[in-house]
Amino acid sequence: MENQTIKNQKWHFALENSGIGVWDWNSITNEVFYSKESKKILGFEDHEIGSKPSEWDDRVHREDKLEYFEDFNNHINGKISEYVNVHRVLHKDNSYRWILDKGKVVERDFEGKPTRIIGTHTDITKQKETELALKKSIDLTTSQNNKLKSFAHIVTHNLKSHAGNFESILNLNEEVESDTEKQELYYHLRTISKSLTKTLKNLNQVVSIQTQKNSIQNRVNVSHEINTVIEELNFIISESSAVIYNDIDEECVINFDSTYLHSIVQNLITNSINYKHPDRPPVIKIKTESCSENLVLTISDNGLGIDLGKFKDKIFGLYKTFHNNPEAEGVGLYLIKNQIEAYGGTIDIDSQVNIGTTFIIVIPIHKKIQL
Repeated sequence: MENQTIKNQKWHFALENSGIGVWDWNSITNEVFYSKESKKILGFEDHEIGSKPSEWDDRVHREDKLEYFEDFNNHINGKISEYVNVHRVLHKDNSYRWILDKGKVVERDFEGKPTRIIGTHTDITKQKETELALKKSIDLTTSQNNKLKSFAHIVTHNLKSHAGNFESILNLNEEVESDTEKQELYYHLRTISKSLTKTLKNLNQVVSIQTQKNSIQNRVNVSHEINTVIEELNFIISESSAVIYNDIDEECVINFDSTYLHSIVQNLITNSINYKHPDRPPVIKIKTESCSENLVLTISDNGLGIDLGKFKDKIFGLYKTFHNNPEAEGVGLYLIKNQIEAYGGTIDIDSQVNIGTTFIIVIPIHKKIQL
């Protein structure tokens, strides 16, 4: 049989070569023994760290402290059978090390209160960095996939709008007889053609931008972009006898993607026209209520409205429709919400059935575009 000294020597040798530190807390004296390995993990020599609990506690990263103390107290209070916590601890070189901290009560007093707890410190920095790098890669892939889906929806909506305009004009061309009417349709056709060319150019620019890795700032004049959308939609606005009141601050400029803003405004205006009230022509009001720290843009109409009591939580859901329109796809509002939130903004809705709908969009003015 091996004597106790040889056993202890083997035990210490195993710990030294494993790199695992040991700590031993005496709750009566409130002192902690930290092994050489525990101190070495943090870059300190044996004599540089004392036996106070604060020697370790004070070095725990502030973001990890709450859970660190909570897990420890849950164990000594008997809520969990073993103490296990992962936290960051400040190294001597002012960097942080990820530590797997484990412990267990080994002695109690006659009242059952813990008097001694023994535990281990394991440096898992490399594993944690690998895990975080993998998570970052997954998040990036997810983000790129979401951008791809968003881009695909933009293409679908924008091109569908142009295709619908072309189809309407071609259908009307078969009905009109006078040269004047034909000239007018031809004018609209040229306008839509130019708009389609611009749309394709903008979409191509989005693709080019998305392949760049550096941050960019895309300064967009809100008034100019909205006027462009109104001009492009001139035919369907006239055809539906819609009236648009455009009260936009001409000096308002934001950091935003022009293609996104174009798509957002285009979708909301066409929605107002598509879901107009059968007893009155559409009246659409577009205005900026603020353009200081945040752009507050409101777009309201006098259309069918939406029953928010029934659909409030589903308004911006994917594939959600509310008016039994066979051509509705339930993508537009979902897409708009995602485009706005991608730039730190918000969108809200106020609507009453048979009265109309107002969308309130808030976008930070100076937010940088991060790709």
